[in-house]
Amino acid sequence: MARYTGPKAKKARALGEPIFGYSRAFERKKYKPGQHGNSRGRRRQPSDYKLQLTEKQKAKYTYGVLERQFRNLFEKAAASRGVTGELLLQFLEARLDNIVFRLGLAPTRRAARQLVSHRHIMVNGRLNNIPSTQIRPGDVVSVRGKSQGLDVIRDTMNGKSDVRSHGWLSFNPEKMEGTFLDYPERENIPEKINTQLIVELYSK
Repeated sequence: MARYTGPKAKKARALGEPIFGYSRAFERKKYKPGQHGNSRGRRRQPSDYKLQLTEKQKAKYTYGVLERQFRNLFEKAAASRGVTGELLLQFLEARLDNIVFRLGLAPTRRAARQLVSHRHIMVNGRLNNIPSTQIRPGDVVSVRGKSQGLDVIRDTMNGKSDVRSHGWLSFNPEKMEGTFLDYPERENIPEKINTQLIVELYSK
């Protein structure tokens, strides 16, 4: 399964957002990496293209999606009825690995992707090991019976209950299952991503 395996803190600093989750390295050095990253001297104004590209990179790394998958989701959003940028985020949020993360079954999206690929997650009662699976309203995502005792799941459920406070998801902690009620509205997606810049980039 293709995914980004490079330095996480450095990439987060370059994009200015804790895209892989908050870390000590990011908190300690929020300025950009490199020799002049912490310089207070005069900086050249970034071009429109750089701003657009940076926003796309931020979205890709946040959700752990590589270029081909990201472009496919963008094209799907562009071909659908509605606001393209908002639809793009909704499709990213509807990925199975993201749903596992939002339900509070994993501390990060990367950990959620691992749970899925290692066959610990079920969709509508059937095992699913494809993190990019698009979940639809009404689908039920649950933890496989023999996997419900995993420490990573138990620890996250005990300490990360706040990530389940979304109106577009419901969660039953006793059954370790959640239901995808509907696609989230833009105001219910906490990520700071300017989707208009991404639309402008792909529209060139």
